[in-house]
Amino acid sequence: MASNLIKKAFVLDTNVVLHDAKCLDRFGPHDIVIPITVIEELDRFKRGHDDLSFQARQFLRTLDELAGAILDPVGVSLGPNRGRIRVSWGEPLDEKLKLSFLQDSPDHRILNCAIRLQMARPEITVVLISKDTNLRLKAKALGVIAEDYEADKVRSFDELYSGKRTILDVDAQAIDLFFANDDPVPMDAFPQINDPIANECFVLKSGSKSVLATYSAERHVLVRLTRKLAFGIQPRNAEQTFALNVLLDENIRLVTLSGRAGTGKTLLALAAALEQRSKFRQILLARPIVPLSNRDMGFLPGDVQDKLAPYMQPLFDNLNVIRNQFKETDPEAKRISEMLELEKLLITPLSYIRGRTLQKMYFIVDEAQNLTPHEVKTVITRAAEGTKIVFTGDLHQIDHPYLDALSNGLSHLVNRMKKQSLYAHVTLEKGERSPLADLASELL
Repeated sequence: MASNLIKKAFVLDTNVVLHDAKCLDRFGPHDIVIPITVIEELDRFKRGHDDLSFQARQFLRTLDELAGAILDPVGVSLGPNRGRIRVSWGEPLDEKLKLSFLQDSPDHRILNCAIRLQMARPEITVVLISKDTNLRLKAKALGVIAEDYEADKVRSFDELYSGKRTILDVDAQAIDLFFANDDPVPMDAFPQINDPIANECFVLKSGSKSVLATYSAERHVLVRLTRKLAFGIQPRNAEQTFALNVLLDENIRLVTLSGRAGTGKTLLALAAALEQRSKFRQILLARPIVPLSNRDMGFLPGDVQDKLAPYMQPLFDNLNVIRNQFKETDPEAKRISEMLELEKLLITPLSYIRGRTLQKMYFIVDEAQNLTPHEVKTVITRAAEGTKIVFTGDLHQIDHPYLDALSNGLSHLVNRMKKQSLYAHVTLEKGERSPLADLASELL
């Protein structure tokens, strides 16, 4: 029987390769075309120790293994039930491009490849795949179908797991069971709860009665949660109570906290780490370096530490909030200073931990929404025995030019890990920084 599938040819932009070196596996039976300009651009990225360099090298090795007739117009088969791949030689710029844009650039050459292919192969659908919104708009203006690379995107932001639920009209006697002897309560007492997920948190309500609980998948029970104090920091709402409980739970080794600015994500993570400092060899706080206004760090004055200071300051600000809970003469305040001095508590750019083995560490990664899925995987695979990793981030405040709320590493991690017993997630929604900050978040 003949297939009804419409054959497509996908032209890949350089940023797709740098986002996912395994992108060639994501296009099923369709053909893939790599403009020669992409190979030229990858040459600039292949040397280095960051994630972009890793992706460039891995992709170039894959192309090298395919070799053969990859430069032939017919290309090379990618395998059974897969399409073919070829590298497209550069051709003179199409007249529409010359009229529309004043300068020649790698982006325009990649777009030119799609235009020329569309003209040469009218029987197939040509699609330009790019993470660059601007290039996609240019392509569409010139009559070329252009799409984002969505292989690792979460399907819908509304479907993203929040880690918590509010259940109304619970049997009052079921709630009383939590307070009778502090034992876990079997799930049979809560028929309203469908498909609970490991470490999912619940607000259970029955009229004026309520209780906070979390689901233990191993025992198939709900366990009551109480408000815990962590190094002078006390949760101010149910969501923060959920967050602090999973941060302090020794059985949960991976935690993600998402929420807008002022919800307490980083503060709670740091307080929990300090509360458990004796159980870990070191507390690491890190965040990715995203240049200000897309300008390279080199434009900032001073040495390396001076250049990094603006990026790391928010982490020091959170540490100062905790330190200010105590008087300068209090043992807790002195202990924070000692830990910083001895590097038992270390604040560092995320790139500085590449290649390390993180053994018996409490590792907090702030601004994780600016990481790619591969970068998140790289961080987690660094974890050795006894390490706990916490990712915090605001999915609505992404500074990376090629990531969005559905394709960033934090969303990807939440979507893939949500059923694992070693993992917990909480979305924080209520701001607690100040009434002014909350008002600005809502109205501006």
